[in-house]
Amino acid sequence: MKVHTLTVPDDLGGERADRIVAALLDLARSESRAAFDSGGVEMEGGAIKPSQRLVAGSSVVVTLPAPARGVTPDDSVPFSVLHEDASLLVVDKPIGVVVHPTSDRSTGTLVHGLLARFPEIEGVGAADRWGIVHRLDRDTSGLLVVARTPEAYGRLSDMIREHAISRRYLALVRGSFDATRGTIDAPIGRDRRNATRMSLDRTGRPATTHYRRLAEWDEPAVSLVDVTLETGRTHQIRVHMAAIDHPIVGDPAYGSVGGPGDPGRPWLHARRLGFDHPVTGERLDVVAPLPEDLADSLATIGDPVRGSSTEAEETP
Repeated sequence: MKVHTLTVPDDLGGERADRIVAALLDLARSESRAAFDSGGVEMEGGAIKPSQRLVAGSSVVVTLPAPARGVTPDDSVPFSVLHEDASLLVVDKPIGVVVHPTSDRSTGTLVHGLLARFPEIEGVGAADRWGIVHRLDRDTSGLLVVARTPEAYGRLSDMIREHAISRRYLALVRGSFDATRGTIDAPIGRDRRNATRMSLDRTGRPATTHYRRLAEWDEPAVSLVDVTLETGRTHQIRVHMAAIDHPIVGDPAYGSVGGPGDPGRPWLHARRLGFDHPVTGERLDVVAPLPEDLADSLATIGDPVRGSSTEAEETP
């Protein structure tokens, strides 16, 4: 059995207990409900009902069966290695690949593929998430840093928390910009009506996104932007860009699908990672090439009327 002590965050205060447990432990709702049915969810020593609404800051103890899945190496998972040394890897994740196992994805993740090629990462970091210090959504392509040693894992995790790793993305968004640069500083929390989405929330976690317009088109009315994350909240770029009425092209969750330039998934690519190596101190600046589907998207809409898309099209 595995026991989790959870504190209800501000953005989930007032929600049903089964929804809160599912969100905080990354469980399917059916798995969360099963924990309640077995009497495995308690407050102050007594079992609670799944429909009970919990106050932010309250403490919940959840007892779950010990996970039995483990991770079996799988050399069929696609990814490229753009930097490799004794301490870490920088990998280029293609679309469609989930980063690590979840309650509803137990095979074919990036971690399965990493274990096949770099078995030494087993035991580095969190169980079943070996080596992973930050994530990308399944349908976001691009760069991730992966730790190969416990020392590197600890230092990289600290660097993520301290915003010492520069993470830059390319995104194609709807509309044009009055100013070529901007910053979005707005807290993000889990959407109160849909647990799979995030939204702006005054009681959520701080989130800051900087953007720079690279190119604009009038027909379709879209813009290519370079985005830098100061924080790394779930769906941060997608939520922030939609909040300023520039949703990402091809993003079904936050409001912009169809039309010229839509690649059939959110037009978002983790293009650059820059940081000082956690062990040697060497400066690393790794650039991922634009995936074929996004390159084809730009080719479809032609030359921009303002700015340049050269940065996106250059092969590092």
